[in-house]
Amino acid sequence: MRHLHRLVVALRPFLYGATLLAGTLVAGCNPFAPAIEEGDPFGALLGDPTTIEGFFTNFQAAYELRDLSLYEPLLDSAFIFSYTDFDIQVERQWAFSQEIESTRRLFANASFISLEWNQIISQTQFDENRRASITRSFNLTINLESGDVFRGDGNVNFLLLRPLEGAPWRLVNWRDESEF
Repeated sequence: MRHLHRLVVALRPFLYGATLLAGTLVAGCNPFAPAIEEGDPFGALLGDPTTIEGFFTNFQAAYELRDLSLYEPLLDSAFIFSYTDFDIQVERQWAFSQEIESTRRLFANASFISLEWNQIISQTQFDENRRASITRSFNLTINLESGDVFRGDGNVNFLLLRPLEGAPWRLVNWRDESEF
């Protein structure tokens, strides 16, 4: 018994150090935290903004996540939205700041948005791949917090631009040709 006591006394500094090391290792490990993955965590959600398809993927993600911080960078500062007000047969339009405010209100009042991009009807790139004109069909469903549901479809006529080939695309002109 006496030998055991001497052994414990002799090993005490080692046991304290090992206990301290084990405690440090356990404290730095959270078994409930997800593993850290390599690569872009949003890779499957967000597209490459330097491609037209990536622009549309990011547009869809911004709408479906109702995230203005994803939506705003898609717009050029010279952005113009236009549509026909069929009730009074007049062309209407608004600029960047009105678009951001109306989209903010939409995102805040919607409990669910589903945007499905369909076929590209026409696509033309010009100015050394720095401008693109795209007409694309879509389906949109918006569930408002009030319980109202709006469904629409139609076409968007987008004019995208970028300062240099390889830079992210920005929406400068949106002509809405939808049926809501």
